Amino acid sequence: MKTNILSILSVVLLSALVIGCGSGSKNEVLYMVTEATFPPYEFRQGDDIVGIEVDIVKEIAKELGRPLKMEDMKFDSVIPCVQSGKADFAASGITVTEDRKKNVDFSIPFVKTGLVIVCRKDAPVANAADLKGKTIGVQSSSTSDIYVTQNICEPDRYENAPLAVQALRAKRVDAVVCDQDPAYAMAKNDDSIMILPELLTEEEYAIAFKKGSPLVEAANKVIERMKADGSLEASLKKWRAEMPSAD
Repeated sequence: MKTNILSILSVVLLSALVIGCGSGSKNEVLYMVTEATFPPYEFRQGDDIVGIEVDIVKEIAKELGRPLKMEDMKFDSVIPCVQSGKADFAASGITVTEDRKKNVDFSIPFVKTGLVIVCRKDAPVANAADLKGKTIGVQSSSTSDIYVTQNICEPDRYENAPLAVQALRAKRVDAVVCDQDPAYAMAKNDDSIMILPELLTEEEYAIAFKKGSPLVEAANKVIERMKADGSLEASLKKWRAEMPSAD
């Protein structure tokens, strides 16, 4: 009798462990990390973090039936946080690259974008070739950092793109290379700076997960559904229209 009871208890405990190893129990918090200075994808409205990617991850949490918690941190910390298992995923305007694929798994991409040049109107830059010999500001550990380092020069690195643009306004750098949408936010209502029309790169954003995470499947399902039913396009239009001027 004792043997049977022990066997039953073992089966129950094993089942609980198996259930807990999937995409998480219904009440388990889904933990996201981001760097919320990246409109229209993630930025602050008062005490809340909002934006396109926030809309997506809220739908993922709803799909899984789990509460969502978001933490704002430096961009160069978000992928290491996911790698270590301290966060379930990172949604922070992360460009899919081959190097990053070595460290994390990505969802399917949800938007195509690219890098642009931001300069002062009183000291304009004509094109990418004009950046030679200039001092260029970038966000540390971003694809703009990688692009400028590999193709132009050693850049001046900042914690985020708004800080790089502040340096541009203060004439500490000659130009800034950054992502297209945040550049528009920073140039909004600012007559002192301009954005060159050419894209330096073509990139795609996706959500980053720890290698082997079972959550990727749910994220892909949600992104595919949002593309098909028009809710992703509606989110893009909404937040691009509402993104604040980033000072």
